[in-house]
This record gives sequence, structure tokens and C-alpha cells, in this order.
Amino acid sequence: MEKESCPLAITECLAQSRFSDGTVKILAMVAILLAVIFGSFFIGRYPISPETVLTVFAAKAAGMPQTWSDSVDTVLMKVRLPRILAALLVGGALSVAGASYQSLFRNPLMAPEMMGATWGAAFGAVLGMVFRFSWFGMELTAFLCGLLAVFCAVFINSFFGGKSIITLVLAGVVVSAFFQSAVEALKYLADPMDTLPAMTFWIMGGLAKASMQDVTWTLLPVLIPAALLYIMRWRINVLSIGEEEAHTLGVDIKRTRFLVLVCATLMTAAAVSISGIIHWVGLLIPHLARMLVGANFSRVLPASLLMGSAYLLLIDNLSRSLFTVEIQVGVLTALIGAPFFVFLLSKARKGWT
Repeated sequence: MEKESCPLAITECLAQSRFSDGTVKILAMVAILLAVIFGSFFIGRYPISPETVLTVFAAKAAGMPQTWSDSVDTVLMKVRLPRILAALLVGGALSVAGASYQSLFRNPLMAPEMMGATWGAAFGAVLGMVFRFSWFGMELTAFLCGLLAVFCAVFINSFFGGKSIITLVLAGVVVSAFFQSAVEALKYLADPMDTLPAMTFWIMGGLAKASMQDVTWTLLPVLIPAALLYIMRWRINVLSIGEEEAHTLGVDIKRTRFLVLVCATLMTAAAVSISGIIHWVGLLIPHLARMLVGANFSRVLPASLLMGSAYLLLIDNLSRSLFTVEIQVGVLTALIGAPFFVFLLSKARKGWT
């Protein structure tokens, strides 16, 4: 958002200084993310040296013949590469969605799971599993059910006046509980020998079965909404100030809110459809991003995208290397996120109305 006037030269200098500082931090996040990505290729139960990783990808890029073993090629290209890309997409999608919800509702406690989007999308995905929909059909039902859950939470809050932040949070909790119960009810319709175990394992949240097909189908439902949210960054910034200011500056409040909700929910649904329920990423990461780069959404969005991708990739590396039996990613994110949420509650309690 551009300032209407800057009468003092020192104001411009400070603004440029803040911009430079934010840019440096985002560039540092890019460097950290690249380092985490590279390290993820040789971390695991099947050891592969960094030199081998570099050799394989350099040869693939140059079109050179294979000089390494088939087992190394399988582990790198068919197991770790899809899993790493899936972690980047899911972590980035959940973080950006959480940042969008928090900016839209001016509440740092908002997140996809708090708004009902996560369990709504999970219900749609599980519905697709039970009735054996195609991947596109499962993605579509996940998106529609996630969107329905968010609008139910917003409607409940509006029914009670729409002015209380805690009412919106409670509405999201109620909607999440409803769809979580609906997911449990769908288990009775699932095949106990085939679909039910896969469904239960999927709900716990994980990336072990991620494939390149999953990544390909999820790429556009994540990147296009993220790009649209960045295009709308000025309007989102104005909305985060207040409705009266947004109306004065000519922002179509209802249209902007609807587009933000659709984009954030589509990203959540895309993430949930390939990973299951991943807790706390959409709450924890945007809050940390604002602590580092400020509240300007034009910086919060890329910072959340980079930090969320790196965070979930790190957690996934831990899940597949800490013990002999792999721990589901959703379990680890819950163990880490729950204590942080208590800390966040203590900070946000004074701002509730």
C-alpha cells in the first residue's frame, strides 16, 4: 500500500531501510530453504553422499548416461524427490492459507484448522476414498467441503453479530468438530480390509506415499491461488486495518473476502488431499513470519511460503530418520505446535473482544 504523502525525507529513508531489511530476511529464507532441500536428498535410512546427489542431478540436467546404481536412482528420483516436492507444496500451502485467514479476520489465532477448512477438506477427501472417486473428483469434493466449512463458520459468527473474535474462533471449532465427526462416521462405510486402514493412516497426516502424480495435480491448485493472493496483497493489507478504511479507499470488501476465502480454502484442500491432516503449520508459521518481516502482507506471504516449506520439510526429515519406524508428520507437527499455541494464547489473550 503506497503512502499518500511523505513530507519528511527521513520517513522515506526509514521506509527504504525497512524494505531492505525485509528483503534481506526473505533472501536468507530462500538460502535456508535451498540448503534444507539439498540436505533432504541424502538424509534417510538409505545413505547417499552429497557428491552422489550432485552427480545424479547434474547428469540428469545435462542428459548424460546413468553411471550410478539403479537403487540410488530409485531412491532419489522416485522416493525422495516426490516426497520433498510434496512437503514443499503442503507446507507452503498451509502457511499461506493461514496467513491469509489471519490477515483477513485480523486475528493471529486463525488457521485452516481453526476455520474448519482442514477437517472440511478432509471430509471431502475421505468421501472420495469411500466412493472411490478419481484424484480430480477427490480434490474437487475436498475443496467444496472445505469451502462449505469456512462459510459455515463465518455464517455462525455473523448470526451472533459478527463482531467478536472469540465467537469466530468458537464457530470454527464447532464446524471442525462437526466435520471431524462426519469423517469418523464415514469410516463405517469404508471397506475394513482395504479402505479403512488406508484412511486411518492418511488422517494422521504424512507424506510417505506422495508421488509425482500427486505433486503434478497439486501444483496448480497451490500456485495459482498463491499468485492471486499476492496480486490482492494491497487489498488484504487495507482489510487488515479495518472495514471503514477499506471502504474509504474503494476496496470491494465482500468480493475481496470471498476471493481470499476461496484461494485459502483451495490451497488447504489441495494440501490435505495428498498429506492428510497436518496440524499447526497454518497457525505457527504465519505468526513467526510476521515476527520476522512485519505485518505487511506483501512480505508475510512470501515469508510464510518459504518458512512453511522449509519447516514441513525439516519435520518430514525427522519423521523418517529419528526412529526405525517412521513417525507420521502430523504427529510431530502436533507435538511441536501445541506448546507454541499455548504461548500464542498468552500473547493474544489481551487483544480478544
